[in-house]
Amino acid sequence: MPARGGAPLQEYYMNTREDKFSRAMTEIPPSGIRKFFEMLIGHDDVISLSVGEPDFPTPWGMREEAFYHIEKGHTSYTGNRGLIELREEICRYMERYNMYYNPETEILVTVGASEGVDASLRAILNPGDEIIVCQPCYVNYIPLARLCDATVVPIDTSVNGFYPTAKQIEKAVTSKTKAIMMCSPNNPTGTMIPASELEKIAKLCVEKQIWCISDEIYCELAYEDAKHVSIGSFPGMKDYSIILNGFSKSFAMTGWRIGYIAAPADLITQMVKLHGYNSICAPIFSQYAATEGLKNGWKDVEKMRVSYQQRRNLMVKAFNDMGLSVPEPKGAFYMFPDITSTGLSSEDFATKLFQKYNVAVVPGSVFGLGGEGHIRVCYATAVDKIKIALEKIKEFVDELREKK
Repeated sequence: MPARGGAPLQEYYMNTREDKFSRAMTEIPPSGIRKFFEMLIGHDDVISLSVGEPDFPTPWGMREEAFYHIEKGHTSYTGNRGLIELREEICRYMERYNMYYNPETEILVTVGASEGVDASLRAILNPGDEIIVCQPCYVNYIPLARLCDATVVPIDTSVNGFYPTAKQIEKAVTSKTKAIMMCSPNNPTGTMIPASELEKIAKLCVEKQIWCISDEIYCELAYEDAKHVSIGSFPGMKDYSIILNGFSKSFAMTGWRIGYIAAPADLITQMVKLHGYNSICAPIFSQYAATEGLKNGWKDVEKMRVSYQQRRNLMVKAFNDMGLSVPEPKGAFYMFPDITSTGLSSEDFATKLFQKYNVAVVPGSVFGLGGEGHIRVCYATAVDKIKIALEKIKEFVDELREKK
């Protein structure tokens, strides 16, 4: 039925306001990782080294614990802060890294570590505040900070072996600096911040009264002689540390959406308000499964860690043999080969590798400063597929060099 003037009814009622969307939201680009992930849809013949997700199932004991509670009808909300049993286990776990928290007041269970990033930023940032972000970094840090009307001050860690230094950070600090944000072991590079450098950064944070948001989601995936050290364990840092962690990577629980924040009680109180309004609580069966994992799942974690280490060794050697140098990946399940010798940009390399050789990687450029000229490769993939993918990447690299 036509509307007045003969225009179709649907067109007549269409919202044509120029300001119908949030300006801040429309200015944020979509995730560069998602773009390459969506390219995989409908391509079953592609070997993916792009998605940061364990190829192991969640350990059976944790799944069984969730089944039990579902069968018993334990499907209600929990308190906003999460099950006290889980928070107590989290505090016991954090003692391994010389950090001591009160489960009643200093732990918040979140819907994955990603919610922890958002809650942390919104709880501390005011419009005009500056936040120093160590890059290359995970893709959600900067967009979520900008949604807080904060000014992002990136620092390029590639000039120092892909980890930040206290000197770099100090140069970026101004009177408006509210926080720094970093990740160790790092996504996308797999590098880790040395304990000696963490100590210097900790002293700087205390001196300047700056929050440190420390993403430690990969802390259990450290290899050979590398040992995870948390910045929150240094003297005076408990009052300035926001520790983000979860179960997605080390316990292979990506789809369960379960993480946590450890922070001073007065800050957690602010985060609980936000969490209560936008999430209420993490899924109850995920919380029970995570509790079981912290109690009895460590043999499974170690089994996965050893497997990742073997795959890491395989890939590091293969890339070095190709002439693509790799910053030493001491943790996580990523590496960051340098592809500048091929003459292609990161995005062109990743796109052509996908189109011609059915191998998916992520261009380093999506991770910010220091990322261009690299690709992120994830080795949480079956060894037989990794070997085939490496052969194809070598063939592609050889082809590019012949054309130069």
